[in-house]
Amino acid sequence: MKYNWLFIFFTAVSILFLASCNGKKTGEAEWVQLFNGTDLSGWTPKITGYDSGDNFGNTFRVEDGMIKVRYDGGYDSFDNRFGHLFYKDPFSHYRLRVEYRFVGDQCPGAPGWAYRNSGIMIHGQTPESMERGQDFPTSIEVQLLGSDSTVERTNMNVCTPGTNIVMDGELILDHCINSSTGYFYGEDWYTAEVEVRGNEVIKHIINGDTVLQYTQPQLDERDGTYSKLVGLNGGDKMLSRGTISLQSEGHPIDFRKVEIMVLEE
Repeated sequence: MKYNWLFIFFTAVSILFLASCNGKKTGEAEWVQLFNGTDLSGWTPKITGYDSGDNFGNTFRVEDGMIKVRYDGGYDSFDNRFGHLFYKDPFSHYRLRVEYRFVGDQCPGAPGWAYRNSGIMIHGQTPESMERGQDFPTSIEVQLLGSDSTVERTNMNVCTPGTNIVMDGELILDHCINSSTGYFYGEDWYTAEVEVRGNEVIKHIINGDTVLQYTQPQLDERDGTYSKLVGLNGGDKMLSRGTISLQSEGHPIDFRKVEIMVLEE
């Protein structure tokens, strides 16, 4: 049987070309779900005044395929019981994508500034390294903020509990910096994304728009956690990796998707 080797050769080249255009490239990063939609496997709660792993009042729960933050399980008053739900693994270079919405009314006794306020904590300490009465993990906070007729503020701001950042070559000592977003109203679902490149650059992205960017996240020498955490970080105050956690700050919130794409360093 005779073969037209020239025809076979060009057919093979065409197939490889189409595969490279339409298929996933070898080694291409993928989105990986951190929340399995069923339970809190892989996640650890830490609530102010309680030990790591104690999910007081069933604050963090899974219902209807979502992580829900609620205060109907023992909170007569919020009483500064700030909570954080930590994923088990630390990360350094990645994109994190979270779909969220605020719902309902704020927990009685929660601070006014925490109205429609939650956050994604990145480059954070571990829940086990937190003090029992510590309010917030030393970390970088990507703020999730909602607006209504009583309050209007930008979304995806940055706050720095126990840390500092650099913007435009200047060390920022202010606790919070506003983003460039408009206002986000109602109980709609929004997609918050963070691109983290170790100690190099961090970008805040909401619904596909980059609204804030900064560099060189680092431990704050003025903070009470500094001595312990700089030791755990090998003596280096610069932060290149850390935990990811979702916040409970007094207003009910739902998270229906939490996914990560690990990037090459």
